[in-house]
Amino acid sequence: MKNTNICQILKNGSAYVGKRVTVSGWVRTSRESKTMAFIELNDGTSLKHVQLVVDKSVVDEATLEKVTPLGTALEVEGVVVESVVKKGGFEINADKFTVLGECPPDYPLQKKYHTMEYLRTIPHLRVRTNTFNAMLRVRSKVSFAIHKFFQEQGFVYVHTPIITGSDCEGAGEIFRVTTLSYEDAKKMPSEEEYYKADFFGKRAGLTVSGQLEGEVAAMAMGKIYTFGPTFRAENSNTPRHAAEFWQIEPEVAFAKLPDIIKIAESMIKYIIRYTLDNCSDEIEFFENAFEKGLKEKLEKVVNSDFAVLDYSDAIEILKKADVEFKFPVEWGLDLQTEHERYITEKVLGKPVFVTNYPKHIKAFYMKQNPDGKTVAATDLLVPGIGEIIGCSEREADYDKLSQAMVERGMNLDDYKGYLSLRRYGSVPHSGFGLGLERILMYITGISNIRDVELYARTAGDLME
Repeated sequence: MKNTNICQILKNGSAYVGKRVTVSGWVRTSRESKTMAFIELNDGTSLKHVQLVVDKSVVDEATLEKVTPLGTALEVEGVVVESVVKKGGFEINADKFTVLGECPPDYPLQKKYHTMEYLRTIPHLRVRTNTFNAMLRVRSKVSFAIHKFFQEQGFVYVHTPIITGSDCEGAGEIFRVTTLSYEDAKKMPSEEEYYKADFFGKRAGLTVSGQLEGEVAAMAMGKIYTFGPTFRAENSNTPRHAAEFWQIEPEVAFAKLPDIIKIAESMIKYIIRYTLDNCSDEIEFFENAFEKGLKEKLEKVVNSDFAVLDYSDAIEILKKADVEFKFPVEWGLDLQTEHERYITEKVLGKPVFVTNYPKHIKAFYMKQNPDGKTVAATDLLVPGIGEIIGCSEREADYDKLSQAMVERGMNLDDYKGYLSLRRYGSVPHSGFGLGLERILMYITGISNIRDVELYARTAGDLME
């Protein structure tokens, strides 16, 4: 008999009423009365479970003992009926069971509620909880919405290298890629010889961003986007940082800063709207379990016109604030999360693009403004989390770009191709980076980046 997805029965139960079906899944809860047993079964196709109603006069006690333990994998046959207690709901009068996988009493998910900290110790099983069922479903829909948005806007999806010889951010926080062993390294007379002996013949690492290669593609294709894994060897243990994360990075030729700001705003609204329309059960779950008022917050973002605020004006607002900030507020210093949240939550009450940051606190590739002190860069700040997008117009002038790199002590030979773009038909162009996990944290209300990834990769943690 064909296996029926549980989501189909829950959504279109009236079409199945009176029909015999076969479903498979894992036992999430079970309880018994004197004459009946009730099993909640989930197969991963829906956040909600289907209830199996078992008549003890039909199914013997020995069978029930085998099929009711939490975590047990079952194949079940029965007839779909309307729920007696839940109006508009559907359940299955089950009468035939096949145990696909037994689950012993030491199954770690016995309790109804577990802390997120505990669940991080069992990443191979935490996916069976409602939280991670909902999170992975939203992550899937958000990822699809991102592709859908850019494809509808005529962008070309490009795959940039994961292994690279350059550090896009110039901060040196890259993971080394090597085929040489520790013993090999000890035999090398110099660092130069060490790199020459390695697989690529030079220093290589995992990419921190696909931006530089994305700019190359944009100089031929006009509008492109990348969407893939990126890596930062940053020894940070904050709830917002991970060593491996997915990033969306569009690059747009002929676009200046105001143009890319419009694209970024449209994309954020599109993603959130798509999630609200396609993940209503999951958003309801997250609102109840993680963030009260979540749906209202997301609706407000979709229906708001994002503000634009100059960095210098933001500094003046913060200086006048009747708040004692932990970090100092001075022109030339980067904004901290507490500053960003004050501006978005207390002052403006909506997302805001802060523009024209001091050039010395931003990356080398950002376009220098005529004042000589700032760059055409912006961060999108949102209530509840702070920065969610880093965005800028790229420096299109060869001399200015190379000088900025020299000032930062960068090796120009590592960026020959990137620099030459400014010699052969250079044009104004802009782009931004959005961390997938950051937008997921905002949409779900989950406060730690470790809990919006299947397997979190953070300093000191490589748990399988």
